[in-house]
Amino acid sequence: MPRRTPHVLIAGGGIGGLTAALALLHRGFDVDVYEQASELKEVGAGVQLSANGNRALHELGVLDALRTLACETAGKEIRLWNSGQTWKLFDLGAVSVERYGFPYLTVYRPDLLDVLAQAVRRQKRGAIHLGSRCVGFAQDGGRVTLKLENGEETTGEALIGADGVHSRIRQALFGPDRPKFTGVMAWRGTVPMSRLPAHMARMVATNWVGAGSHVVHYPLHRGELMNFVGVVERDDWRVESWTARGSADECAADFDGWHDDVHCLIRNAPSLFKWALLGRDPMDRWTVGNVSLLGDACHPTLPFLAQGAVMAIEDGYILARCFDRTGGEPASALARYENARRERTRRMVIGSNENTARFHNPKLAEPAGAQEYVDSEWSEERIRNRYEWLFTYDVTKVEI
Repeated sequence: MPRRTPHVLIAGGGIGGLTAALALLHRGFDVDVYEQASELKEVGAGVQLSANGNRALHELGVLDALRTLACETAGKEIRLWNSGQTWKLFDLGAVSVERYGFPYLTVYRPDLLDVLAQAVRRQKRGAIHLGSRCVGFAQDGGRVTLKLENGEETTGEALIGADGVHSRIRQALFGPDRPKFTGVMAWRGTVPMSRLPAHMARMVATNWVGAGSHVVHYPLHRGELMNFVGVVERDDWRVESWTARGSADECAADFDGWHDDVHCLIRNAPSLFKWALLGRDPMDRWTVGNVSLLGDACHPTLPFLAQGAVMAIEDGYILARCFDRTGGEPASALARYENARRERTRRMVIGSNENTARFHNPKLAEPAGAQEYVDSEWSEERIRNRYEWLFTYDVTKVEI
């Protein structure tokens, strides 16, 4: 097939948008990224990158740089909300490399974003356009015109909406979405590791589980920070924002009676933010002509499988493969990309939803019920069923 080199426009300079840009540039396609922020600075929080995502980053030549900034966690564990009783969830570290070929990393979002942005700029110095809020588009005759808030327009042969959960590109394609409040809200913060006692400063990811609430924490930024996320069933906060501040007293009240390790994290967080968790049904379609979506724009997920960022990274890599496979023909490439990603991301969204109830089951209220429940729900076989299909995915070989 004769090869074309279309100009691809990407709306959104987050993790997914920059991964897609880098992957396309690696394969010889021209790309420009339009990001609404005036500086490329991701909201400061943590992400978990399992082997399937790190394989893609390795192929794009950025994994080594990221590893110097990240934490290679030794494993994951479950702890009971009040007593701190601990069960091993699964080993990571060397086991992840041996079993899946790549490590499991816990990463500070700004570190990941910076590594990706530097790599994009090495490929094309002026590829990232800051202060460029995308408000809509028009497509006609195989061309797509992206419209910016400042009145400017830019034209290419394809447009990728990587503009997040509130995607303007998705709304222009399919109208407003209809998210449903899950009855759950989350607290988040990053705690300087120097403020924590020695027994908490470990290279381990921990899931605290309880009836109606759970807490996740793991190390970031070379072990200098601890990421904290506390999830609680509440119906009085429905703002879906990562920048709404809350108080330590309010957060502590939501975890009244929980183990002091949890309260130690809350007490020592310099700031705490709260956001409502809204659920959205998986989309049956996210491509129209020469316009498609990527990451949270098309498969937003609850954060309970730790795969949201990884799915966006996979999307970006597979998107570039599809452009390569179709000789750069945009409509064919985008249709192939959607077909390659639809069912995997649907399964991930559903699995994340199911974990909400698993982390909050009423049986976790008392030690005896908790022991029985953990033995059942986190048995080796159940864990393998929930995670193996995720970790073994190979972006370089999966059929497209």
